[in-house]
Amino acid sequence: MLKLLRSLLEYRSAPEVTPSVPEGQRVYAIGDIHGRCDLLCHMIARIEADEDGREPADTTVILLGDLVDRGPDSAGVIATAREWAQRRRVRILAGNHEEMFLGSFERDDTLRHFLRHGGRETLLSYPITPDVYSRATLEELRAIMNDVVPADDVAFMQGMEDRIQIGDYVFVHAGVRPGVPLEEQKVSDLRWIRGEFIEGSDARDFAVVHGHTILEEPHVSPLRISLDTGAYASGLLTAVGLECTARWLISVQGEPAAEAA
Repeated sequence: MLKLLRSLLEYRSAPEVTPSVPEGQRVYAIGDIHGRCDLLCHMIARIEADEDGREPADTTVILLGDLVDRGPDSAGVIATAREWAQRRRVRILAGNHEEMFLGSFERDDTLRHFLRHGGRETLLSYPITPDVYSRATLEELRAIMNDVVPADDVAFMQGMEDRIQIGDYVFVHAGVRPGVPLEEQKVSDLRWIRGEFIEGSDARDFAVVHGHTILEEPHVSPLRISLDTGAYASGLLTAVGLECTARWLISVQGEPAAEAA
C-alpha cells in the first residue's frame, strides 16, 4: 500500500510529459550486480536475445553501478563487463561501492568501511586466500591489493561515469537531489543519496533510472525506475529496456545467497 501511495504521489507531481528515448535509439539499463557474475552472464544472454528479436536500433547498454562487493565474484563481473564493452556500446556508472573500492587503495578509514560492506568478498575473488586475508594487517592487505588487483581493473573503475542522459532519461547510481539542477548535482548525491530522493515529490521534466536502494521487485513509475533487486542475496537481477516511449522489464533469477553478506 505504501509503495502504491508513493507511486500515486509521484505521478500527481509529474509534469505533462511522457519520457522518451530519441527515435532510432534503444537503451537497456541493468541494476546493481554486486559480484554476481553468474547473473550478469545470464542477463547478457537475455539482452542479446531481446535485441535480436527487435528491429535494428542504435543501442546503448548502461550498468547502473555497484558491480562489486558482497557477491562471490566481483573480479569476474569486472572482466565480463569489460569484455562485453568490446562487443557493443556499454556505458557504466560508478556506484558507491566502486568509490569505496578505489578509495581503499589510499585511505585506511575507507578500506575499513569497504571491508565491512562486502569488500572482503571482492578481495577474495582475486588471488587472495582466506587465510592470507585473515592474517593481514591493513597495511599488508593494501600491499596485497596492489599486487593482485590488475591495474586494468582499477583503470576501468576510474573511467566509470557519474551521470548519463539519453533523451528524457537520466541514469544515475543512487538518485538526484530534489530541487537541484542536473548540472549542479554533487557526485556524492548521485552515488549515495537515498531517502531524500525516493521520498521527494519534486516535479521533473525527465525520468530517473537508478539502483542503490534494494527492493523486492523493481519500481516503475512515470518519472522514476528503480532496478536494484538485491541480486547478491536474492538471486534476482533486473534490467529495463527503453525505446521511444516504450518500457519493458527483463529479469534473471539464480540461486539466492546462502547468507547475505
